[in-house]
Amino acid sequence: MSNRTSTSEHAVRKFSDPDWTAKGERRAVVPFTGLDTLWLNTGTLCNIACANCYIESTPKNDALVYLTRSEAGLFLTEAKNLSHPPHEIGFTGGEPFMNPDMTGMLEDSLAAGFRVLVLTNAMKPMQHKAEALLSLHRRFPGSIAVRVSLDHYEQARHEEVRGERTWQPALDGLTWLSSSGFDVSVAGRLLWDEEEPALRDGYAKAFKTHGITIDAADPGRLVLFPEMEPHADVPEISEGCWRILNKRPDSVMCASSRMVVKRKGAASPVVISCTLLPYEPEFELGGTLAEAFRPVSLNHRYCSKFCVLGGAACSAK
Repeated sequence: MSNRTSTSEHAVRKFSDPDWTAKGERRAVVPFTGLDTLWLNTGTLCNIACANCYIESTPKNDALVYLTRSEAGLFLTEAKNLSHPPHEIGFTGGEPFMNPDMTGMLEDSLAAGFRVLVLTNAMKPMQHKAEALLSLHRRFPGSIAVRVSLDHYEQARHEEVRGERTWQPALDGLTWLSSSGFDVSVAGRLLWDEEEPALRDGYAKAFKTHGITIDAADPGRLVLFPEMEPHADVPEISEGCWRILNKRPDSVMCASSRMVVKRKGAASPVVISCTLLPYEPEFELGGTLAEAFRPVSLNHRYCSKFCVLGGAACSAK
C-alpha cells in the first residue's frame, strides 16, 4: 500500500492499471463469493442536489434512466433461480421513490420472497407513496428495511450538504417510518471534524427528542459513511495490504453484491460490480447476473477509501 507523498505525476499513475499499482505491486483483487445483495439502481434523478453526491444525482441528471418493473423482473427471476439466491434486494438511486415503477418493483421483490432494503432521503417522493408503502409493510411484515439519509444530527450541517429546507421533510419522513413500525436505520456522514462517539451521542439525543426508535450506538442502525472525494489522493490496495490491514478480500462489498443499472440511450440494463461505480466502464461485468459473477480488481480510489480503508458497505449487514 503506497504512502508516498503525492505529486501530480504520481496521482495520475495511480489506479491506471487493473493489475499493478503505481509502485509496481500486484493490485488486490476480490473474488466473487456468492450473491448476498442484488442492488437495483432506480435511476439518477433525485428531488434534491447534494454537495459531493458520489453518483451526481440531481433533479436533472438522468445519466442512469429509470429502471422499469419488467426490466427489474428479469433480474429478480434470475436471482431467485440461483442455487444460492441473495437474501436481500437493495434499491438505490437517485431517489428511488421518484421512479414511477418503484412500488411495483418493491412488490415483486417481496412476493418473490426477498427481504428489501431501500435507501431514501424520506422526503416528498417517499411520502407521496406512503399509503402504498404501508400496504406492502402490512402484507410483508418485517421484510422492508428503509435507510434514511440524515447527514448530521443538526439541521444546519444536514442542510449544508442537502440544501435549504431539506431537514424538516427528511425528519418528518423518518419519524413516520419509525412510528409506522418499519425496520428503519439512518445513514450519516463522517464529513466534519467530529469524533464518532460524539456523532453517535448527538444522533442519540436527536432521535430521543423526535421519538425515533433507533439505537445510535448500533453501527447497523446508524451507519456513518466515510467521504468519497473523486479527486482525493488515497493509497492503492495491493495484495500485501490484506495482511497489513488484517482484512480479508471477502469482507469487501464486491465479493457478495452486484448492481443493475440502465444507462441513458442503452437498449437494456447491465450489471456492475457495486453501488459506487456506476459510470466506470471497467466495472461493467455483463448483461446478466451469471456473467457478472467474477473477480473485481480494486482499481479505483473508492475501492480504497470507502470499502477497504473505510470498512464500509451499503448492504444491511
